[in-house]
Amino acid sequence: MSVVTTYAPEVEERLRGEAGQIISRYPQARSALLPMLHLVQSEDGYVSARGIALCAELLGLTRAEVSAVATFYTQYKRHPNGQYTVGVCTNALCAVMGGDIIYDKVSEHLGIGHDETTEDGVITLEQVECNAACDYAPVVVVNWEFFDNQTPTSAIELVDELRAGRPVTPTRGAATVGTFKEISHVLAGFEDGRADEGVGAGPATLAGLQLSRERGWTAPATDEARGGGAVEGGTVPNPYGSAERPPTTPDDTDPAGKRGPAGEGATAEEGKQ
Repeated sequence: MSVVTTYAPEVEERLRGEAGQIISRYPQARSALLPMLHLVQSEDGYVSARGIALCAELLGLTRAEVSAVATFYTQYKRHPNGQYTVGVCTNALCAVMGGDIIYDKVSEHLGIGHDETTEDGVITLEQVECNAACDYAPVVVVNWEFFDNQTPTSAIELVDELRAGRPVTPTRGAATVGTFKEISHVLAGFEDGRADEGVGAGPATLAGLQLSRERGWTAPATDEARGGGAVEGGTVPNPYGSAERPPTTPDDTDPAGKRGPAGEGATAEEGKQ
């Protein structure tokens, strides 16, 4: 199979136009590289060789420099990705709550492992270190939209719905999940008009805020922050008084206290004595 190394003229014209909008947001062109990579990924479904070449040309970078960034971050794919990236969190809290089992069951059900894609090209499965939603563990994300409090059964139903081409509704966020290419375009900095859809933060996330309001807790004032932390009914004193670190205590061999708490500043000759 031949590899297409350039974009069709109309596609390249559109990409260059959008790239120009991205670059204009930064004082230095090379700072636009991260959203630019999302841009070419929104076209190809991964960071392709032609996408790397276009980024390098427009930003005045070498292809090696662009590739170095593209291979560092896991949101950039170096081979064709599925329409939906399903990420199962197996980090500490999600794992304890069943994340490992969910991943194993979904992997078995789909017949693929980490960073592999189903034969129909619909789903790429990922074992994620953290989805940053520990208050709803175990969590699964689909193209970075949250599906909270999952079970093996609900996760399998989720991927079956995706493969059947039926829309799925995240627990929080947009009303439906966009495709990998669509979300990549949003990550490149182009709004899709869906920022205000759905629930932004659920009860578990807001529990601490609600409790603090009910009990009248507020952030400590500047003096309190230096001297101790604010708690209900008063403050916990800093064991070092108002100092931010333990005070230096001079000893007989360092009467001026110039060496610090660990004898810092002693000369090499003094250290031999």
